[in-house]
Amino acid sequence: MNPLVNVAPDTSPQHDSARQKDSQKAGARVGLTADSITINGGKPLTGTIAVRGAKNLATKAMVAALLGETPSLLKDVPDISDVQVVRGLLEVYGVKVTTGARGEWTFDTGKVESAHFAEIDAHAGASRIPILFCGPLLHRLGEARIPDLGGCRIGDRPIDFHLDALRKFGAVVDKTYEGINLTAPNGLKGALIELPYPSVGATEQVLLTAVRAQGITELKNAAIEPEIMDLIAILQKMGAIISVEPNRVILIEGVDRLEGYTHRALFDRNEVASWASAALVTKGDIFVQGARQTEMMTFLNVYRKVGGAFDIQEDGIRFWHPGGDLKPVTIETDVHPGFMTDWQQPLIVALTQAHGVSVVHETVYENRFGFSEALNEMGADIVVHKEGLPGYPRRVARRDFEQAAIITGPTKLHGANIYVPDLRGGFSHLIAALSAEGQSVISNMGIISRGYEHIIDKLEALGADFVYEG
Repeated sequence: MNPLVNVAPDTSPQHDSARQKDSQKAGARVGLTADSITINGGKPLTGTIAVRGAKNLATKAMVAALLGETPSLLKDVPDISDVQVVRGLLEVYGVKVTTGARGEWTFDTGKVESAHFAEIDAHAGASRIPILFCGPLLHRLGEARIPDLGGCRIGDRPIDFHLDALRKFGAVVDKTYEGINLTAPNGLKGALIELPYPSVGATEQVLLTAVRAQGITELKNAAIEPEIMDLIAILQKMGAIISVEPNRVILIEGVDRLEGYTHRALFDRNEVASWASAALVTKGDIFVQGARQTEMMTFLNVYRKVGGAFDIQEDGIRFWHPGGDLKPVTIETDVHPGFMTDWQQPLIVALTQAHGVSVVHETVYENRFGFSEALNEMGADIVVHKEGLPGYPRRVARRDFEQAAIITGPTKLHGANIYVPDLRGGFSHLIAALSAEGQSVISNMGIISRGYEHIIDKLEALGADFVYEG
């Protein structure tokens, strides 16, 4: 067995211990009783799995329920640890959360109350979601408390965009040793806000704050991802007045009162792309129930260029390796409607088996190639250029902090011991191990449970050869 591959940037014993505790806590939230899995690779994944609501929508929709004066019902809520984090936070604030069959969750916000830093911190864990509670809590309680934020180590994800926007609405931000305390002594008022980058999180922050702010808010350079559009649909159901204008401009007219909503969450695009890549790299055949073509079109184009096959059906999409050689591609990640940054990591595993040289330009996060170190230990040939490739022909505008990865293939992957560094990188390691020759042990599995529902059950359904002693 190969030595432990640890792709985490900070390998100090204290940091690794903290990450392991976070992973174990994340796994425990969704019933994972062990934090490692042993995989015997080389077997194609075949079968059917289903995806439910998107992590990046469901968690934000749960926060939006705080704005409603009456209960809300969210359908297709995925059973993932990030959702459980938000549930815990809502309950700390006095929201009564009731779970039903088929992922139907009800949120009763009739008794919203303040919470202490310690309570918030105990439930937040490594999640960054607490920052999005600010606007709704300021409207409901006149104050909001935010502990230090965690999340995946894929780059510097500052909250400055969030805090700057909240200040423009009239919030007063005080930083303390415990975290951040926000108040709105004069209430929140509509504002003109232009984001320096079309950040999904900052756009969500503005939407969740502006809908109850007095007056009109104009948001320029907004993110327009499908999850953002789904959040806008939810807010409109609640009574908000929001119009999406050309050129990434969103106008929000504040209202005095919002009601609860009933909504079925958008499917998880990232999980769909991940299983599609798994089918490709293992030479398998996977039908993903719940996937839709419209929101996946950019990914499907690249998938076809690489040599993957897919079939659009009424209730999902079938992905498979049709035989023959995979082809190299050049990818530039970008905000929607570009190629998502979350899609590149699993697809890179498949590109290690393409005949030729592929190039992936990462323009969204500056440290998203850390997972490639483990792939190289398994036999891949991936060279990361930390300053990007300035002279390379581009369609997406070059950004100062971007990186590039050059993947030369095909290379034979072999088993290894792997320590999961982050959510998407962890899934990439998982499918690399499933396609590799020999045995692999993947630890820190709880991180994967942050965004992938019932991962062990799905591996079983697809015929993976593994041992999970949970």
